[in-house]
Amino acid sequence: MEPKKSKKSTIQNIVFIVLIALLLFSPLGTFVKVQLNRLIAFSPKTIAISDQKMLSTYQWKLKDATGKIVSLEAYKGKIVFINFWATWCPPCIAEMPSMQKLYADYQDKIVFLFVTTDSFEKANTFLIKESLDLPVYQSLSDPPSEMDSSTIPATYLIDKQNNLVLAKIGAADWNSDSFRKKLDSLLKKN
Repeated sequence: MEPKKSKKSTIQNIVFIVLIALLLFSPLGTFVKVQLNRLIAFSPKTIAISDQKMLSTYQWKLKDATGKIVSLEAYKGKIVFINFWATWCPPCIAEMPSMQKLYADYQDKIVFLFVTTDSFEKANTFLIKESLDLPVYQSLSDPPSEMDSSTIPATYLIDKQNNLVLAKIGAADWNSDSFRKKLDSLLKKN
């Protein structure tokens, strides 16, 4: 009897290890992580006015997929939505559909910068696969220190007065009514 218990325990351990490996290292695991992140993503909160900071610099250079170089300086005085993301990041993938909906409705009103360290080929393949048409950039220089994060996704919103009004690390529901109201409110301000 003793050897059967040991064999059964070994089989259970192997099955457990295989399941963990599937969740950690396979597309199934990525799918599960993305879905969990979507379940826990809430509307982002803006920074209290008393805690908002102006950007220390607008001397940040970015390159788009066509090779065009832009500077954050070109967007000074405009509302700018900046998201740092990667194709391998489940929380990034989880929030992309809500960003796509937001982008579809606000692309003519505010500036969107989706910044990745992935190659443009990899990023564009991902966007096509996910039916997204977001403007992707790569950073050519360091972003302003107020947007320094070692974690992605990291999303920032700058108002017309050059204040950092939102800094969100992790997935969020960017298409929520409350975030849209905040954007509409910022658009009405001079």
